[in-house]
Order: sequence, then structure tokens, then C-alpha cells
Amino acid sequence: MKHDPIAVPQATLVQRALGGHAALGLLAGGLLYLIALSGMLVVIGERWQRWEQPSIAETPVMTPDAVQAAVATKAAIDAKAGKGPSTHLYVKMPTADLPRTVVTSDHGAIYVDRDGRDAGAEAHAWTEFLINLHTYLHLPTTIGIILVGALGVMLAALAITGVVAHPRILRDAFRLRARGNRQLAQADWHNRLGVWTLPFVVALAVTGAVIGLSSVGADLLGKRYYGGDTLAAYAPIFGAEHPVDKRPAPLPDVAGPLRHMAAAYPEATPTYVTIHDPGTRGQNIQLLAEHERRLIYGEAYHFDAAGRYQDRLGLSDGPLGRQAAASLYNLHFGKFGGLIVQIAWLVMGLALCVVTATGMSLWLQKRRRRGLPSPRLEGFWTMVVWGTPVLIVATLWLRAAGGAEMPIVGAFWIGLTMLTAAGMVVPALADARALRVALAAMIAVTAVVHFTLTPLDLVSVWAIDAVLLAVASGLVAVEMLRRKVA
Repeated sequence: MKHDPIAVPQATLVQRALGGHAALGLLAGGLLYLIALSGMLVVIGERWQRWEQPSIAETPVMTPDAVQAAVATKAAIDAKAGKGPSTHLYVKMPTADLPRTVVTSDHGAIYVDRDGRDAGAEAHAWTEFLINLHTYLHLPTTIGIILVGALGVMLAALAITGVVAHPRILRDAFRLRARGNRQLAQADWHNRLGVWTLPFVVALAVTGAVIGLSSVGADLLGKRYYGGDTLAAYAPIFGAEHPVDKRPAPLPDVAGPLRHMAAAYPEATPTYVTIHDPGTRGQNIQLLAEHERRLIYGEAYHFDAAGRYQDRLGLSDGPLGRQAAASLYNLHFGKFGGLIVQIAWLVMGLALCVVTATGMSLWLQKRRRRGLPSPRLEGFWTMVVWGTPVLIVATLWLRAAGGAEMPIVGAFWIGLTMLTAAGMVVPALADARALRVALAAMIAVTAVVHFTLTPLDLVSVWAIDAVLLAVASGLVAVEMLRRKVA
């Protein structure tokens, strides 16, 4: 009997790719799910921030004089509290997603009203919890961002090996067996969503890996070429710090640079004002401004303490490598194109959550079918998939009940540890249906309570409550459908 000389190598390639795909999934599945779920929510992080503090006054537009007053207000607050000098002072200008002005120093952040007066402390601990979960997994900064970057590499590898391991995946891209055999339906959802979101996942994974692992490269370059100075390694892309002169001086002229920008660069919209070493003779000003129809997070314009224009960094028109580096953040988080792009990133982020969750579930089902059931591991994974969103909502409740100082990070990880341990020790406790119903109820209660406490004129804020109610209704509808099919 003759053998097809191509068939055997192809089968070997598929088998190796499938083995590598499963191994990577087992290693990174749980952490990838946490990152995917939190990343989906972080896409609208500024909207969550606004939703978390609905009572703060809105400032859609700030005049240069109001920004100058806001800088003075924050400096006075820090001085009155007996705080020492701040290395930087930031003014985040109002945007469509967050029409509020935030002034931040090393000693905290405040909102200011349209005249630059104190409008209340910035206190969005739950939003920060989500951002730090996605960016650092709540680990120390350097360790966390490196680990998340490495997981980005694994995600890219999973996407590629997943396609190679299923030679017919592109041909069957629109074949979905959603009814009947639940395992076949789950496999089809996993494969189809994996194909449909492949460009998004690869872009997300690569940009996340570069953002995360760039700190490793900068550290190595700093040690090799700059005597251990990591910041100097970043300088060719993001610019160097100015010389430090700590002798006291009045606060710089911030209004002048903003007027200069309006006159000289009307196409650019200032988003951040950064004062380096405020209140010293070495202070200087950097304005970060968005450019329309550009993927870069902004161009940096530099001014001296007297408000005189000096130069710009060249993120918008400098070397291609610099422009590419400045484009990674917006591409990764969908911070371009407005609300439409954010919705698209949300939908594709949800798809990535489904792909990640079903990947491990399919592997466990295959083990069971081969006579090697792993009930403890199944219980663990059920708790990860459905217990994580339950705990995220629970941390929001804890934050609302106890204020911004509540230890929600510790509560989340202790809760997740207890849930997963319970799922492994007593697998019967890992009831996916009960967790889904609990999640739907918690989301609905959150939306209703928040809506009753929010002024009705904040349409974009209570619109999130409407979406939350729709999500809760969707979970209930899916659960009813699953029971009907079963």
C-alpha cells in the first residue's frame, strides 16, 4: 500500500502544533483569562472612572488661566498638608470619555472645576484595581509588567498554533454547530471566534508583549551602554529628562504654553500638561497633544519655566521607530476612533475571554472522554471562569461600602484563592449555573442601585447602567436557553 509522502509530515506538524497549543494553554490559561477579562473592561477605563464618581463636576472645556489656577490650587493643597516637593505635577485635560480635569502630584490627585478650584479628591479605586489587574496582575510593577508581556508572547503563540493545529479552521470559519452536542458547539465557538478575532488577538498580543517586555530591553540596554541608567535607554524614543536644579522658584507659566499651542498648532488638542520638578529653578513644561487621524498617543511639546516654546519630541513626524512606539498604547487599548472602536474592542475582548475559557474546558472534556476525568481541575477552572467576574463585582460592592481605602486587591485574590481551592477540594461546589445566576443578579443590583444614585443629566454615566442591565438579562436568557436545550 502506497503512502502519500505529504500526509505524514503534515500529520506530524499538526500533532506537534496541537501538543504545543495544549501545553501553552495549560500553562497560561488562568492568567490569560484574568488579563483578557480585565482588559475588556479597561478599554472603557475612563468611562468607568466617571461612572465610579458620578457626583464630580464636569468641565468639558478649561481655559489656560483656569489650568494655571488648577496648578496653583494643587500646590497650595500639598503645601498646607505639609507635603514635600513633588517630582512632577500633571494636569489631565478634559476629554470626551472623561470631561473632567484632574491634577496629580506625588501626593495624590484632585478634580478641579472650570475655574481651577478644588472639586474633590480623585477616588476611583475600583477602576484602578481593574487597570492594575490587567497591567501588572497586582504584582510589583517591574515583575508584573514583565509577566504580562510574557503572557502576550504566549497568547500570540496560542493563536498561531491554534490555526496550524486545525487545517480546516479557515474553511469551516462560518460553520457553527450551536445545537445538539454541547462539546461540538463549544469547540465550534472556540475555533470560529479564534479565527474571526485572529488579527485582533495577534495585534493585542504583540503590542502587549512589546509594552510589557520593553522594560527588560531597556534594563539590559541601560546596564550595557548607560551605566545602569534605564531612563537613558528610553531617551531616544521618549526623550531625556532635563537637568535638575532643586533651588526654589515660583510655579511656571502654564497658561502661556496653552495659548501658544492654540495659535501655532490649532490641529493639536492638548491632553496632558506635565511640569517637571515644579517649584524649582530646573522646572520645565511638557504639553502632550493629540493629533487627529493619528494612532500615536500624542506629540510632546516642550516649554521652559517662562512659557517659551523650545521644541517638540517628534512622536508625530520623527523616525518611524519612534512613531511606532508611540502608537502601541492606543492600538492595544483601542484608544482611537472614539466610541465605535471602543465597542469593537469590547466585543472582541469578550470573544477572547470565550476563546480562553473554552480552550481549557475542551481539553478537560477530552480527558474525560478518554477515561481520564479530572473533576478537581474541572472544579478549579469553573471557579476561575465564573468566580472571577463574581469577585470583580464583589470588589466594587466592597469599595462602595467601605470607601476608597478598602483593601479590594487583597480581598479579590483571597476570594479567588478560596473559590478555586473549594472547587478543587469539593468539585460539586463548582456549579457554573449557580455562579452565572449569582453574577447576573449582582450585575442587575449594581446597575439599579447606581442608577438611583446618579443625576439623570449624566446620560453617558447611566448609559453604562443600562448596558449592565442588558448584560444581566443576557446571562439569564442564555441560562434559560441552556436549560431548555438540556
